Amino acid sequence: MGYLGRRIGKSQDTGNSTADGTGAGILDLFTNGYFQRQGNVFNAPGASSGLTATGGVISDYADGPTVYRAHIFTSSGTFTVSALGDFGSNVEYLVVAGGGGAGARQGGAGGAGGFRTNVSGHPLAGSAFPVSTSPGSYPIQVGAGGAGASGSSGSGAGANGVNSVLTSPSAPQTITASGGGGGGDGVNPSPRAGLNGGSGGGGAHTSPGTAPGGTGNTPLTSPPQGNNGGASQDLAPNYIAGGGGGAGEAGNTDGQGFGGDGSSSSITGSTVTYAGGGGAGTRGGSLPAAGDGGGGTGTTNDTRGGDATYSTGGGGGGGGFSSSGGAGGNGGSGIVVVRYQIAQLTAAAKATGGAISYYDGKTIHTFTTSGTFSPLPSGSGGYTGVVEYLIVAGGGAGGTDRGGGGGGGGFRSNHPSVPTPLKAPDISVTAGTPVSVTIGGGGAALTGGFPGGTGYKGTTGGPSSFGPTTLNGGGGGGGCAPSTSVRDGEPGGSAGGGSQFNGSGPGGTGNQPTPYSPIPQGTNGGTGSESTNSGGGGGGIAGGGSNAGSPSGGPGGAGLTVSVNPNITFAFSAGGGGGAKAGGTGGTAGSPSAGAGGVGGNVGGSATQNSGSGGGGGGYIIATNIGQTGGNGGSGIVIIAYPS
Repeated sequence: MGYLGRRIGKSQDTGNSTADGTGAGILDLFTNGYFQRQGNVFNAPGASSGLTATGGVISDYADGPTVYRAHIFTSSGTFTVSALGDFGSNVEYLVVAGGGGAGARQGGAGGAGGFRTNVSGHPLAGSAFPVSTSPGSYPIQVGAGGAGASGSSGSGAGANGVNSVLTSPSAPQTITASGGGGGGDGVNPSPRAGLNGGSGGGGAHTSPGTAPGGTGNTPLTSPPQGNNGGASQDLAPNYIAGGGGGAGEAGNTDGQGFGGDGSSSSITGSTVTYAGGGGAGTRGGSLPAAGDGGGGTGTTNDTRGGDATYSTGGGGGGGGFSSSGGAGGNGGSGIVVVRYQIAQLTAAAKATGGAISYYDGKTIHTFTTSGTFSPLPSGSGGYTGVVEYLIVAGGGAGGTDRGGGGGGGGFRSNHPSVPTPLKAPDISVTAGTPVSVTIGGGGAALTGGFPGGTGYKGTTGGPSSFGPTTLNGGGGGGGCAPSTSVRDGEPGGSAGGGSQFNGSGPGGTGNQPTPYSPIPQGTNGGTGSESTNSGGGGGGIAGGGSNAGSPSGGPGGAGLTVSVNPNITFAFSAGGGGGAKAGGTGGTAGSPSAGAGGVGGNVGGSATQNSGSGGGGGGYIIATNIGQTGGNGGSGIVIIAYPS
């Protein structure tokens, strides 16, 4: 398959920027706008056209002689049809719900979110889905992944994932994929059986005895949307819990505690496996594997179960066994894709990889997941020379309990619109020589904190790279704890802000651990305040995180804002705001793409995916001595452009 274009939502001339990407969003701005492109996706003269529609990330690609347009929703929005084309009114869809969270303490794995599609030839294909221009609006709900069980007494099984829904004005036509079932929890007196859902969660280990997995395909759909979770096994010495069910098979099918495999789809233009069940928790031995399709890996001892991959609907991995018990992993968020035919044409790029767009004489490759940028051989029209590029690493998560804000991921670009102090050197590519691309994930916020005297530092974001140029993820924000190893902000591309506990934790150092000079990849985080019970802001590419105020969390550092037109701007690699105690004020985010700091009983805000921005620090309730969780960091992105 060859990509022909990619954008988001409305055109940049009519859309409004929104933090959640439901208006004119991140890829629209940085394929139509960041590279200063105006114009339509390439179509051959006289070619027939398909529907005219908006919403989501829009990706055009060829599959043989057929050219498709796919609208990809990784967050909720609206698919809006304004005109019918020459290829009929039917659209194809993929609707995947959020995966279930896993249980703790030898916990059952989370079941995958329900998987529903009508793509022709798919073994799970359902019936046709016609659309019209009256009323023409089709709301999209993308379900979040369920939270894993914490492991504390009475915490319950892992939470079910949230449904994903493609809504039609014709009610019987609405497509609902059910959230994956949560995994059973091994902490007495929590439910041990896996929960029912799109695919069922795995059963937790009991002593002695077994617990059943949850029932998949709940409620019933035809074709089925998922499979049952696996039962736990009372087999010494490892006593393995049950694997989560997947869209393609039940839990435990490939081995005790293994997650069920998901189902693959090429509806976006790339073949991706979705809705894999998580692997189970165990007392010892080898770790049960997750099913193909984004599920989290099971763990042993007191280790926390692996989180599922976002936008796959995978189930979380079960927590391991110990006297205290490892927490369960979180389920992955879902995805909704709508596609239709737009043309019969042939277009050529000078390289492959990512989502490819053509605008005003430039070819643009946009990577939101890791892959390879491969210039064609010189004899086949491959490109050699300087490319325009943007590399953004994953943002850091905010810390818990008056936590520091997460730092923005490392930022580096040679585009002319980047200010001179931050404009990076050129990068050249050679025809026939592939270049590896890595996209860093956003840092995960860890649940927990007071009561108990120990907060949790936010996880540092993952690195992003284009060839040898590797940028570091944003540093995690500090959590409220006596230990400086937890209280201080983490270093990173831009660093996390500090928290406090019997002392004010400093922010981390930016442009680390691999520094770039003289053009840095980020800035420092702000300092937390013991006297005001507030966290410092995370650093951003265009400004450092601020220190905690009185009594407010420090604002996050600014991201780099690029003007697309007079009405639309967007910022990458911004810092998250610091959290604050009840009665204070949470630190503001460094841009709308970052997370604001929580205050009192509020958790920190999470950053927008593919923005590389940091999550906000969690709040703190003085009266009950309870701390809140920070927000997740946003994943990174890589964009490459060259003359067509």
